[in-house]
Amino acid sequence: MPTAALEEYLEAIYKLGQDGPVRPSQVAEAVGVSGPTVTATLRRLAARGLVVREGTKVLLTPEGMLQALEIVRRHRVAETFLVETLGLDWDVAHEEACLLEHALSARVLEALEAFLGNPGACPHGHPIPSADGSMPSVAGAPLSEVDPGRSATVLAVAEDIEGMLAYLGSLGLRPGARVLVVESAPFGGPLTLEADGTRVALAREVARLVTVQLA
Repeated sequence: MPTAALEEYLEAIYKLGQDGPVRPSQVAEAVGVSGPTVTATLRRLAARGLVVREGTKVLLTPEGMLQALEIVRRHRVAETFLVETLGLDWDVAHEEACLLEHALSARVLEALEAFLGNPGACPHGHPIPSADGSMPSVAGAPLSEVDPGRSATVLAVAEDIEGMLAYLGSLGLRPGARVLVVESAPFGGPLTLEADGTRVALAREVARLVTVQLA
């Protein structure tokens, strides 16, 4: 069983890998360590058969992927419990789940899932992996790609950028919310939206962090 520190690396590599090839420098930034530290830790993970290096890329092995998905599963189940049962705000729940994900045993995790009715997604809209390591897909597009005059439903929002969850929540951009794109400023300018009955301006780089399904 990897230590909490090694689990952080596996989770970071998995999440970074959703957007393309993963470089050691990206892992270092994600977990907040220096270059030499990430190099040494990646060697430890490779010795355990959890990652491999291909040139400048870092890849999870099949076993590494299974363990990474188990960490993600623990995190998202913990978030769901903290929000739905304890009533924590979704940004606070994310921070606390980062701690709980390393402490939940398989027995407690299964009990929590049963208690919650086997949820399919966390409060931020991200799918929860199954016990066998399968991950449901989210069929959506970034809000930044929605044309003016079109409506969409929020499916998921980014959760790993500090302060972003609180900000998006204050705008009403939560899973299930209906959003109308009123205007898209030219040259990469902001979007004007109607969300939760309020008209707001949203930077395009932030809108890329919101996954939606067109109405």
